[in-house]
Amino acid sequence: MADSDQKVDFGFERVARTEKAERVRTVFASVAAKYDLMNDLMSLGAHRLWKRFTLSLTGLRAGQQALDVAGGTGDLAAGLLRQVGKSGHVVLSDVNRHMLELGRDRLLDAGFAGNVACILADAERLPFPDNSFDCVTIGFGLRNVTDKAAALASMHRVLKVGGQLLVLEFSTPQAPGLKPLYDTYSFKVLPRLGQIVARDAASYRYLAESIRMHPDQETLLGMLRGAGFASSRYHNLAGGIVAVHRGYKI
Repeated sequence: MADSDQKVDFGFERVARTEKAERVRTVFASVAAKYDLMNDLMSLGAHRLWKRFTLSLTGLRAGQQALDVAGGTGDLAAGLLRQVGKSGHVVLSDVNRHMLELGRDRLLDAGFAGNVACILADAERLPFPDNSFDCVTIGFGLRNVTDKAAALASMHRVLKVGGQLLVLEFSTPQAPGLKPLYDTYSFKVLPRLGQIVARDAASYRYLAESIRMHPDQETLLGMLRGAGFASSRYHNLAGGIVAVHRGYKI
């Protein structure tokens, strides 16, 4: 069977590998205009705290280089820019042109210019030289990637030796009694909220399904190690609803 004919997860559906990438692009083109508002509503603003925690782990210093993969509207990229300062450089990348344009505009409106680049790029095939970045981040994007192992290998390749990857993503609830409440919210409340605010229940139903199909904490940890990352570990946030996985290139 050709790679293009292989079936992969698109939420709870099984679709052709090439079809998933196009359908993900369609989802994010649909939700782009309301993406930031929906993030605030869905998480009651907690996504800002999760991103702040992720940024606190980067270890970046002034003058260094950072890459935000699947960076969407630029929240993590803005934080990275503050950390590396005017002498450093940050690349915001995303496979979706609509999201990337929103991120670019937000960064420009925030006064960032000159040391930031916005690049249309597939996480599985990052168009950067080996050993380019001191830190790579990906926030709420890995679960939408068709070939997660390829994306992790690509991010490992572009990191400098000693550089760190940080993966912020929805994960599997660990706190007792949390999962049934979270399932009710995800499959009943979230699509309804998407319909009311973004006029798009189907895209938010997919987003809920994609979270359930994403590897759990231990499985993703094994994937990082399999991609060559050392000292890999994770931090559970919000009872495991969200986790930050991290590892280093040695």
